[in-house]
Amino acid sequence: MRDLSGPEQRLLTKLYEGLVGGQRASLAESITLVETQHPRKKELAQVLLQRVLAHRTVQEGRNGGKPVAFRVGLSGPPGAGKSSFIEVVGKMLTGRGHKVSVLAVDPSSCTTGGSLMGDKTRMTELSRDMNAFIRPSPTSGTLGGVTRTTNEAIVLCEGAGYDIVLVETVGVGQSEFAVADMVDMFVLLIPPAGGDELQGIKRGIIERADLVVVTKSDGDLLVPARRIQTEYTSALKLLRRQSKSWNPKVVRASSHTGEGIPEVWAELESYRDAMLASGELQGRRRAQQKVWMWSLIQENVLRHFQNHPSVREALPHLEERVTNGAISPGLAADLLLKDFASPSS
Repeated sequence: MRDLSGPEQRLLTKLYEGLVGGQRASLAESITLVETQHPRKKELAQVLLQRVLAHRTVQEGRNGGKPVAFRVGLSGPPGAGKSSFIEVVGKMLTGRGHKVSVLAVDPSSCTTGGSLMGDKTRMTELSRDMNAFIRPSPTSGTLGGVTRTTNEAIVLCEGAGYDIVLVETVGVGQSEFAVADMVDMFVLLIPPAGGDELQGIKRGIIERADLVVVTKSDGDLLVPARRIQTEYTSALKLLRRQSKSWNPKVVRASSHTGEGIPEVWAELESYRDAMLASGELQGRRRAQQKVWMWSLIQENVLRHFQNHPSVREALPHLEERVTNGAISPGLAADLLLKDFASPSS
């Protein structure tokens, strides 16, 4: 990386000082910087991230080596009421003196323009709260790219003093696993619906859940909510435990009446305390850092591979031969990798 110019130094200093000073505008501008695809700006983003990481290390040192923020992932099928749940929980937490940030992982935004902007307009009270920060998902790139920027946005939010980071997965499929790999605790929200409506929830996602919350547990839905709670409590007992320090639980809550919301937060605190005491939370974060590093390596190597002149030249012909059945996909891959690795290319 070449040396920073005067204007670049001033920009990074302004962003860093504003960010650690808790200014939401500086945080938003910093996240925009890490989302950029511009090569030079990506380099500047890494410089800023290093400064923020150093600041966070100092803060954790003052906190007895413990994390300064609690990262919670939230997922659930359509109709689970994620936005309403996040707003009610967020308002309760800011009322208790916490600073709350809400981030999204939404791969569908890569083609549709994103959906958290709709959530942001629904979270009207929370979005106006000076102790809350809501960030829509980036609207370009792959799931890997969206995941990378969300990971880096978490670091920036923590640097800005947000001690609760809520990461919502808006999309379906791999995005839930991506979120589970970047948070301290993974919460699955499910509506009090029948079995058919819940078929879309993959077993693998249920296995990753540290807490299951049956939402909309009020009025006419109270009885089905209790039934779903019983069913999922039984199901969780059959699954392999992820942690030696915590047994996943199923609770009920209503964003409409507020019933069960304080109890949900109490469960989150119990989880955090148990995982911190055992050292598992710190171990999970270290493992996640390694996963994050390798995902970045894979993403960058693939991009370099696809942009390599020899690969770009040979690719159309080899693709045609593969589709015609003239050569196997494996042989084509070997030939392309040979072109990529050749010193003369």
